[in-house]
Amino acid sequence: MDTSACFQLLNFAIQKRSKMQNRTKNWTASQIPFRNNGVALITGSTEGIGYEDALALSSAGWSVIMMGRNAQKGAESIAKIQRVNRNAKVSFEKIDLADLSSIKAFASGMIAKGHAIDLLINNAGVMTPPKRLETADGFELQFGTNHIGHVALTAQLLPLLRKSPGARVVTVSSIANREGMINFDDLQSRSSYAPGKAYSQSKLANLMFALELQRQSEKHGWGIMSVAAHPGVSRTNLLITGAGRWSVAGMMRTLLPFLFQPSAQGALPTLYAATSPEAKGGLYYGPDKMMETRGYPAIAKIPAQAQDVNTAAKLWKISQELAKVAF
Repeated sequence: MDTSACFQLLNFAIQKRSKMQNRTKNWTASQIPFRNNGVALITGSTEGIGYEDALALSSAGWSVIMMGRNAQKGAESIAKIQRVNRNAKVSFEKIDLADLSSIKAFASGMIAKGHAIDLLINNAGVMTPPKRLETADGFELQFGTNHIGHVALTAQLLPLLRKSPGARVVTVSSIANREGMINFDDLQSRSSYAPGKAYSQSKLANLMFALELQRQSEKHGWGIMSVAAHPGVSRTNLLITGAGRWSVAGMMRTLLPFLFQPSAQGALPTLYAATSPEAKGGLYYGPDKMMETRGYPAIAKIPAQAQDVNTAAKLWKISQELAKVAF
């Protein structure tokens, strides 16, 4: 074979390998494995990232239970999904993650039905309300909803998750966790409330919970894979409903939408963590470009404070006490 032919063959091999790597790297919802008998529960799924999760999973054959506080929004979301896929198996269950009694009532209903749960996506969140607000149980709203509510829900659904071989729990964090610190002296921000600081603490708690849940599953043989994900900077209504439309963040979301990737793109790391055979327990996934603000799913960087296993163990214990549950 002459030199020219060798170079042509080498160039062809490089191009083919590059294309294969790009297909693997640029993972999309079209690559979700079809699963005709999978049951998925998604909190906060009537809009935004959670809605995109529900749409993608139901399109891949999953039976999806959409969860939220507003039954009308739930009905509208189901209708919207079924306009895209009339055979979608979607239903809605009302739950308020800012109320432990609501979580208990929901979980008790699920336990009574006895159906195994294959996937739980802890997605719902509250973001930076300008004034300190509290849940029904007296927790700071962001810490109580984003973290304690999901701890309570996951613990109470644990028996149904354990009934499913290979069940996964995906907990959605945020790049805001990089600025977070767990303040055990003031978890509820009673002494001093700063919206962004409280939000960052709650999202750091989400990530630490996901990592500790994996460690606990391995320790106790639960057979559950726990994974964390974040959506980068995505175009959802979370900023507007939390900080307010006329906040700096809300104005940026309204007037500079090009800075935010579409919510369907932002949902990809969660969907990858939830369904990809390549996803691993105890890892964290987010977008792969521009400091993890946008792009396709990839392994995300875990901030140093989230890797502190002693803090994670303490948070695990205290969170169960606050949520009035035990794993």
